[in-house]
Amino acid sequence: MRYHNITKADMLNGEGLRVVLWCSGCSHRCMACQNAITWDKNDGLVFDEDAKNEIFRELEKDWCSGLTLSGGDPLFIESREEIAKLVKEVREKFPGKSIWCYTGYTWEELLKQAKTDKNLQIILDNIDVLLDGEFVLKLALEKLHYVGSSNQCIIDVKKSLEEKKKILYIDNSLIVK
Repeated sequence: MRYHNITKADMLNGEGLRVVLWCSGCSHRCMACQNAITWDKNDGLVFDEDAKNEIFRELEKDWCSGLTLSGGDPLFIESREEIAKLVKEVREKFPGKSIWCYTGYTWEELLKQAKTDKNLQIILDNIDVLLDGEFVLKLALEKLHYVGSSNQCIIDVKKSLEEKKKILYIDNSLIVK
């Protein structure tokens, strides 16, 4: 797996101050994507022990709320094995930190894929919040928190898996779909 950047003390990509891993590789290629440079899976730096340790050093800080995975698409099929290892290790080492994950896939697509993709199931079992769906320019709204277009959802993964229905947060209100 490759990545473009690790952002520290980020407050735009999840609640609180976070460390963000900007992954390389995306098959969605949304029109007007803000990170088109991350689409190429072969671009960027190799995600190695040094990169992982850089993330862990940030997560050790009291002010750091957690890890956000963005990109590209962290759930790009060719990245899933490495992402699964990373989120599992983060969950074990930093149980009090939240893990947010952006993806162009919808929740429903991921649930279908997880039936045959053990790495995807590990990821879903270890993340807290999933921001799903492709960016759609004609549905773009500046007032949205954390997502760019109104078709995208902010999903409480643990509750959704437990209750077997998609549970969203919209303007800090719990919504069940």
